[in-house]
Amino acid sequence: MILYTALVDDAGLFPPTSLHMDEALARYRRNVELGNPVLTHRFLCPASRLDRLRGKEYRPRRVGLIVDTPELPAFDDLPVDTVEMPLPEDKPVATLADQLGLPEGVRLFVEVVPRRMAIDVPDGVGLKVRCGGLVADAFPPVEHLALFIKFCVDKDVPFKATAGLHHAVRHFDPSLGVDRHGFLNLALAVCEAVEGRDPAPVLRTTDVGQLVRMAQAVPEETAKRARKLLVSYGSCSTSAPVEDLRALGLIEEDS
Repeated sequence: MILYTALVDDAGLFPPTSLHMDEALARYRRNVELGNPVLTHRFLCPASRLDRLRGKEYRPRRVGLIVDTPELPAFDDLPVDTVEMPLPEDKPVATLADQLGLPEGVRLFVEVVPRRMAIDVPDGVGLKVRCGGLVADAFPPVEHLALFIKFCVDKDVPFKATAGLHHAVRHFDPSLGVDRHGFLNLALAVCEAVEGRDPAPVLRTTDVGQLVRMAQAVPEETAKRARKLLVSYGSCSTSAPVEDLRALGLIEEDS
């Protein structure tokens, strides 16, 4: 269970679900009441919609701020614990982190292109990888995602993932004509890299039985290290990941 605990951030405001703020908060509140351990109960909110969130009576217990504005807005009145933003061109990660000067307890995750991994990441800063999107070109090749994972494991850099991870197992999406990465593939790929193996084969496989057997055989210490690195991933659906893990027999029905 360690591998799946606090794995999924609530990205209901984002495509393709794109919930209205009221709908997103209502779903979030139901999930908090249900208390499923697979969910982080971190509410991902674009910086451009913070004012709408402030205007609501109900506040999430924790907020992940996704920077989609030219400047980082003030957020000291909200329970923000992570800030995610793209790396500006020609600006080192350390320079960006210093310029932001985030409050203690707020973690910065900088989105990078997975094929370009010749970067220095200071202590206390994580990376972010985009695993898909609304068009086929948004899905990184297995080789690029494997390179990103290996970099994070070798350098002990925590990371978050976003977009495209709709289901546990890698599968073909005929609407886009592309293979979608699976979140179980991703988690197990980190485990493979932690144990010194190439993460690419497990990222590429669509063999459900193999993935389940691998997941059931992950040593506890490997799972702990893998989840220290893979902090969480954002999902527009908060039910699909839980349903998939239940269907695969990897979590209990009442989890």
